[in-house]
Amino acid sequence: MATSGAGDHGQGQGQGHGRFASSLTARYSDWVLETLDELPGSFLLTDPALPGHPIVYASRGLAALTGYAPRDVLGRNARLFQGAATDRATVAGVREAVRAHRPHQAAILNYRRDGAPHWVLLHLAPLFHARDGTLLHFLAVQVPIAPAAVARGATCHTTGHLLAACRDEASRVAEDFPCATHAGKVFVDMDKRGLETEEPRVPSDSEKDMAISTANSIVSALNSYSKLTGLVVSRKRCDSIGIPALSSSLKLSLGRIKQSFVLTDSRLPNMPIIYASDAFTSLTGYSREEILGCNCKVLNGPGTSLEVLEEACTVDLLSYRKDGSSFCDHLHVSPIRDASGKVAFHIWVHLDMGAKHDFSGLTPEKWLLGAVGAVRVAVRGLSASGSLLRPSQ
Repeated sequence: MATSGAGDHGQGQGQGHGRFASSLTARYSDWVLETLDELPGSFLLTDPALPGHPIVYASRGLAALTGYAPRDVLGRNARLFQGAATDRATVAGVREAVRAHRPHQAAILNYRRDGAPHWVLLHLAPLFHARDGTLLHFLAVQVPIAPAAVARGATCHTTGHLLAACRDEASRVAEDFPCATHAGKVFVDMDKRGLETEEPRVPSDSEKDMAISTANSIVSALNSYSKLTGLVVSRKRCDSIGIPALSSSLKLSLGRIKQSFVLTDSRLPNMPIIYASDAFTSLTGYSREEILGCNCKVLNGPGTSLEVLEEACTVDLLSYRKDGSSFCDHLHVSPIRDASGKVAFHIWVHLDMGAKHDFSGLTPEKWLLGAVGAVRVAVRGLSASGSLLRPSQ
C-alpha cells in the first residue's frame, strides 16, 4: 500500500532526512512520494544541487534488489553500491555523463548490502526544467542482468559515408549552474570491500527496454504533479528563450512541406531548433513547445552513433522518440542560405526507414532533398524582402 511506503520515507524524514524528501515535495507536491512508491522497478533520484549529490528518493524495488531500505540510503551518495571489483572505466563513463548532464547506460558490477556482487544495467537520466533548462535531479534505474543474457545490438547503425565537408562539433556549450560543483560527485570513489569479481555480463534488449520503460513511468509520474506547481520535467535540456521568432509568412510556407524536418540556427549557442514540421512532431512524439530551443541531439540515445554536422551530409543512425522507442533514421543535414548567400539556418530532414512511405515515385534521397529545396526557396524569397523574422525581432 502507498501508505506504508510513504511511512517508510516519513521515518527517514523523522531521522533528519526531511530536506532530502523536500527536494521532491517542494517541487511537486506532498503526495509525489506516495506516487513514486507505487511504481515498479528499482530506481533512485539524486539532487546535484545539494552538497555531495545525495540520494533524495529510493524506491521499494531498489530495497528489494540491494537490501538497503530507503532510510539507509537517503542523504548518501550513490557510490555506496560500488565495491572493490567495480570497473573503474565504467565508473569514469558514468561520471563523465553526470558532468556533461547527459543520459547514459552501462552494465556495472554493484554490491548488495550483504556484500554480494550483482550485475545491473544502470540507466542514468538527467531531469531538467522543460521551460528554462535548469538541472533538477538525476534519475538512476537499476535493472538486474540475467546470467545468460546475450547482447543483441541495434540493427541500425551509422552506415552512411560521411562526406569530407562534415565536421565534428568537438566542443559543447558551457552550461553554468550553481550546483555544478556537486554534479560530478555521483557514482565515483571506489570503496575497498575486497569482494570477489564476476565475469562481465551484457544486458539484453528486453532489459534495456525495461530500463527505458521504468524511466518513462517515473517522468510521467513527476509530470502528473508538475501541473500543480507549473514545473514540467524533461529529460532533454531545451530553452526557447532568446530564439528568433519566424515570420508568419515563413511559417506558412514551411507548413506546406510534408517531410519530417527541423530548422536550427547555427549563429546561436548550441544550434537550437527554431522550427519543427508537423511530420517531425508526429514521428518523434515531441510537441513544438517541447522541441523549440533544443539541440538536435534531443533524438540521441544510448544506441546513437553520430557526429554533429555543420555542412551537407547524409547518414543512417539510430534515433529515439520522446517515449524512448528507437527508429532507423535516414538523416540529411544541409545549410540553408539567404538571398545574400549567408547561412541563415540548417535543415535536418528525418526519414523513418522502418515505416511505409509514399514517395510519389521518388527515391528516399530525392524525397529528402525535396524538403531541402522547398525550404531554400521559401527562405531565399522571404529574406530578399526582409520577411524571415517577425517585425518586432
